[in-house]
Amino acid sequence: TLKTGKYAPEEDEEAVEEPKFSRPEMTKEDKNAVTVITKGTTINGSIISDCSLDVMGTINGDIECLGKLSISGTVVGNAMASEIYINTDRLEGNLTSDGSVKIGLGTVVVGDITGNSAVIAGAVKGEIDINGPVVIDSTAIIKGNVKAKSIQMNNGAVLEGFCSLTSYASLDIDNVFE
Repeated sequence: TLKTGKYAPEEDEEAVEEPKFSRPEMTKEDKNAVTVITKGTTINGSIISDCSLDVMGTINGDIECLGKLSISGTVVGNAMASEIYINTDRLEGNLTSDGSVKIGLGTVVVGDITGNSAVIAGAVKGEIDINGPVVIDSTAIIKGNVKAKSIQMNNGAVLEGFCSLTSYASLDIDNVFE
């Protein structure tokens, strides 16, 4: 029997339950997937992604990405990802990574950077806190303090701030001088 707008089972038929939607388990292919925000696209709001994200357009909001984050477009907001690569003119916001952070040549970042390793070839105005090695390339300009396990600063780099290697050291430096 067909009733207006909805199927009604005959009296001797069993009603079929509607499927319940649940978030499927991520497969290996899903983890390698990349969401692309193309040039000419503007998003006003935050983004949360289970996969990698390649931003060539504009995002006015925060980004949270479980995979790799690559930004060559415009972002005004904080970014958090497993790895971060920035190669754009300017980014205003803090960068937080579980892995590496790479700031490309000609990129200006205004915000703090946190991660497990970093390579900086552009300019950064903010605090840098890396629980691993930092490479400050010869083209880098940093205005802020750098805290890391190790720092390699190439000839020609500019740093206005303090460098600290003691935060992640396994010794108490004050006991050395007593």
